[in-house]
Amino acid sequence: MTPATMLSTILRDAGSARPYADSRPLTFEQIPVPVPRAGEVLVRIERASLCHSDLSVIDGSRVRPLPMALGHEAAGTVTAIGDGVDDLAVGDRVVLVFVPSCGDCRACLAGRPALCHRGAEVNGTGDLLHGPAVLASSAGERINHHLGVSAFSQYAVVARESVVAIDQDVPFDVAAMFGCAALTGIGAVLNTGALAPGQSLIVFGLGAVGLMAVMAAAQVAGTTVIAIDPLPEKQALALRCGAHHAGTPEHAADLVREYAGDGVDLAIEAVGSARVMEASLALLTRGGALVSVGLPHPEQTLTTPALQFAGMGRRLLGSYMGDSVPSRDIPAYLQLWRDGRLPVELLHTDTRPLTDLNESLDALVAGDVVRRLFVLHVE
Repeated sequence: MTPATMLSTILRDAGSARPYADSRPLTFEQIPVPVPRAGEVLVRIERASLCHSDLSVIDGSRVRPLPMALGHEAAGTVTAIGDGVDDLAVGDRVVLVFVPSCGDCRACLAGRPALCHRGAEVNGTGDLLHGPAVLASSAGERINHHLGVSAFSQYAVVARESVVAIDQDVPFDVAAMFGCAALTGIGAVLNTGALAPGQSLIVFGLGAVGLMAVMAAAQVAGTTVIAIDPLPEKQALALRCGAHHAGTPEHAADLVREYAGDGVDLAIEAVGSARVMEASLALLTRGGALVSVGLPHPEQTLTTPALQFAGMGRRLLGSYMGDSVPSRDIPAYLQLWRDGRLPVELLHTDTRPLTDLNESLDALVAGDVVRRLFVLHVE
């Protein structure tokens, strides 16, 4: 039976000073469990994971309406269904997706649901695809949804379009990483970058998204995969994930010269830095492409020689949610995992109770965790 109230993680003010273990920007509050409306489902969140996109809201890099119930990467179980949802059942396991696609806008009709216009609008206002926010404090104060998910809560009402059903035997610890990290990192390589057999690739930034990109590139025959991160432990993990060579940013140009000749065919920038984007462009061969995945602070600007685009045929491609079609890509990526070709368990650093989130923000900033998962219910 679904309880009347639930524990939820609320951000009321952005820009708190570090360390977050001291400033404690996230509060843990008991709020009413919302009821799904038409086109919505209620999901019991079983596992949620911490991502840099959560941190970007907390530090103010991504401005969102506050207060907000955070969390956008998770997996759970359907516990209630609103009117009009006839393709899910109570008890279904689902992965939550942070862009709900309306199906009718220009982007959706073009086959690019990750860029859904309506989804982007409601994600920006803190609402849901089928109506205003349904979260509220115990005193009735509106609480905004984070990317239509708000997964750092024991339950979440989401649009039907925000979930993808998965098989019952997929562990929640695995499934939770497929709604953001897998879609974004794998999709950047296979969808946006369209890496071809025999090509070379460099990945800057070896968090979960960058490491998923490394794993994706390792699926393509004959590729050369170079992984770059300042931290030696991240480099070692990239080699376990399928990279052929790894090093620090200072070694990137030398590694490219040694193993990719005059430049790589594809670069993935998963840091969120304009300076790294500029460095990545300089490492491309003629006709190569840089896929920008990270989220730089909005005040950062890019300065790069303009002639390289027409003169050398280089391309700069933005990739939001990996240009994915979640209903197509999540099952396909899970099949790669089943086949032993996508060892996502390597990215699972550890599992903690939800109330460890503030301290975990510091660990994420320091690079001490790749994907820390959180348990939402104590049986």
